[in-house]
Parts: sequence; structure tokens; C-alpha cells
Amino acid sequence: MKDRYENPLCSRYASDEMQYIFSPDFKFSTWRRLWIALAESEKELGLPITSEQIEEMREHITDIDYELADRYEHKLRHDVMAHVHTFGDACPKAKPIIHLGATSCYVGDNTDIIQMRDGLLRIKKLLVNAIAALADFAREHRDVPTLAYTHFQAAQPTTVGKRATLWTQDLCMDLERLDFELSRLKLLGCKGTTGTGASFLELFHGDHGKVKALEAKIAEKMGFTACMPVSGQTYSRKVDGYVLNVLSGIAVSAAKMATDIRLLAHMKEFDEPFETNQIGSSAMAYKRNPMRCERVVSLARYIINDAKNASDTAAAQWLERTLDDSANRRIAIPEAFLGVDAILTLIINVIKNGKIYPKVMEKHLNEELPFMASENIMMDAVERGGDRQELHEHIRQYSQIAAARVKLEGKDNNLLELLLQDEKFGLTEEGLKEVLDVRKFIGRSPEQTEEFLSAVVEPILQENAALLGLEAQVRV
Repeated sequence: MKDRYENPLCSRYASDEMQYIFSPDFKFSTWRRLWIALAESEKELGLPITSEQIEEMREHITDIDYELADRYEHKLRHDVMAHVHTFGDACPKAKPIIHLGATSCYVGDNTDIIQMRDGLLRIKKLLVNAIAALADFAREHRDVPTLAYTHFQAAQPTTVGKRATLWTQDLCMDLERLDFELSRLKLLGCKGTTGTGASFLELFHGDHGKVKALEAKIAEKMGFTACMPVSGQTYSRKVDGYVLNVLSGIAVSAAKMATDIRLLAHMKEFDEPFETNQIGSSAMAYKRNPMRCERVVSLARYIINDAKNASDTAAAQWLERTLDDSANRRIAIPEAFLGVDAILTLIINVIKNGKIYPKVMEKHLNEELPFMASENIMMDAVERGGDRQELHEHIRQYSQIAAARVKLEGKDNNLLELLLQDEKFGLTEEGLKEVLDVRKFIGRSPEQTEEFLSAVVEPILQENAALLGLEAQVRV
């Protein structure tokens, strides 16, 4: 049936891997793993919990009765208690000790951190593969001259590869920020209702050492090195803001790159992948729109704004706990991850399968090269005894004539013809060809490209070699 709203991030854009991380199965089975980690740790520290009870819980990690949980939640109006009862019904022996001493945030917040950790690991894999795809692209095209732009007005030439290093460098910066936040993630731990650990201190009859040991054991069992040193009932929502800012940064980089490609597509210098039966427009059959890059920009706009949402939520928290974050975070955090997953998949697909058109680039270069070469022509004439100021004035006048011819009459740029005819410049056809060699205008572009790839990108790819080889599948 299709009579209910479907989130397009799931039905159209994001990968199955990222959807699973934020799925009910992952979330609620992680709740159960956290309850097991709590019970195991409490048992190890001397509470009367049996191995039989823990084994019973282990047997029911994934067989979640969602219909029963829904009925409990409808009755209790509390999602955590609904799942406590559902788990308890499946584990009658363990039922008395499930969630012992804990508050809802023990499973809720710790699971959020685990989801964000696993989500960042998935994003990192995509990001590394995007960097690798761009590195291959940059190296392959490091010597291909193309016109560079400032203010989207023709400037000096660069190379296709050098331009790609600008996109790559942004993503490398994003990877650095991702690794930093990933390394800093900590579990909430088990600090109780207001973060004081009072309930656990009661369970352990005032033994502060055991309360501290309990958190350390749980962190280790869940794959973390530490818990938050202090908290209210929840971990600081600034953590969400930090993580979503990483995702926003990736979205910014991808949107900038995708916008550049859209401009290049308009100039017919770059085409993103286009399938045999793909339709560019329902009305204009000849069109090949850069729809993948447009989608990147569209999703990025949403994610960039979503990051601000996380900061607003963090700023609005009251004292040790308020619940106005809950509904918001259920939407904001998963959708940021799903969106960036889709964006990086698109970026990899476009760069790996897109096509450049050097002949079109050459045409655009030739249209502008006369203006760019004029200074070299002037300096060459000065070396042969010409008057720099007089020559400069001649070039200025000829440039205006040529520009008017191009703009008013739609004709070719004839600046070089005008300069050839002026004896003061002493130009020959052969000499002009030498002056107009485009490689004299690209500076260190090829060398900069190779140096950047060798010094910056290769160490990143070597360090993350185990993550390489991902196939980016675009759904629609």
C-alpha cells in the first residue's frame, strides 16, 4: 500500500547500510544489549543476578515483538517502559532485574551515541572513497588545460586536475574533523535520573568504587573507552551539534563541488553520468540536466540547516533534563546522516563516471587567450625596443575594438589579428603561436596537483586502505 507518507531519504536516496543504523531493529536490539551489559556488570560487581537470567536475555536480543511493544506504549505512553515490559515478557526469569537502577536515558542516550558512532564510520568510508575517486580524477587530468574563473568571469587558465584538488582538499578537511569528533565520542554511561548516580550508589550500598567501575565495565562491553565525566540525565546535547556540524561541513564541500560541476555542465565541459534510457526533461527531449549534482545541492541545503537545529536544541535544555529535545532529535539526527550518505554516494558516482570535454575547454580558452596573452605580447615587444606605455595604449584600444566585435556583433575575438597588423609589435604568425602556448599560462597547476596528491591525499588513502573499494549505487 502507498497510502502513507514515506521519507524520501529512505525510499529514494540513502543506502541500506545507513538506513539499518537508524532502523528500529538496530535501535531496540541495542537497547537490549545495553540492558545485558548493565546486568552483566552489576552481576560482576556482586549484585544477585544469575547467569541464567543473563543467558535468557541474550537469547532474545533480536526477536522483538513490535506489536506488543506498540500496545504497551499506547497504554503506558512511555517508549522505554514499553520495551522493558516487552523484553520482560520474552525473558520471564530476567524480568525482575531488567533496567535495574537505570533511567530511560541509559538506553536512549547511549544508543544515540552508538548510532552516531556507527553512522560516522559509514560516512567515513564513503568520504574516503570520495577522496580516492577525486584523487584518481585529478591525477588523470592534471595536465588538461582549462579556463579558470573568478567571479565566474574568465581569468587565467588552470588544469582540470588542479581544480579537482580544490574539491578534494575540502573533503580532506572534513575527514580530519570527522576523525576528531569520532575519537571524542563517549557513552553517557549509567548516571541515573539527574546524573548523580544515586540509584546505583544505593544498589551498591554506598560503594563509590563499584559505581565508577560499573560505568567502565559498560563502556568496555559496548566498545567505548570512556563515558561522559559528568552529565544531567542526558549527555550534553552539544555533542549532537558537534557531530551534525561535521555532517554539515561535508554537505558544504559537496554542494560547492556539485555547483561547480553544474556550471561546467552549462558550458558543456563536463557531463555527469547519463544512462541509456535516462530522460533529461519531460518536455525537452534533447536535454541532459545535471540532476545528480542538483540533488547534492538540494540535500546539502537541508543538512546545513539541520545542523543549526541541533545547536538550537542544545541551547534550549533546562537544568538537568527537559523532553523538548526528544521528538526533534528523532528526526534531525537520522536525517542528517541519511542525507550525507546519499550526497557522498552521488559524489562518488559523478566523479567516477562523469566525462570531461577537452576540445570544448580548448575552444573556451582560445576565445579568451588573446586577452590573456596581450601582456606577454607587450613585454616581448618591449624587449625588442618598444615603448611600454605606447604599446599598452595600443593594446587597450585594440582590446576594446575586439570586445565590441564579440559582444555587439557576435563575432570571433580578432585582437590577435589587430596586433599582427600593427608593425609596432613586430609579431609573426610563428612567434604568435609560441606566445599563445597555453602551457605558459597554467603556472604550476600540474606540479601543484601531483604535490598535493602525494603529500596530502596518498597518506590519507594509505592510512584508510581498508575502507577503499566501495561501490556507490545511486537508487534513482
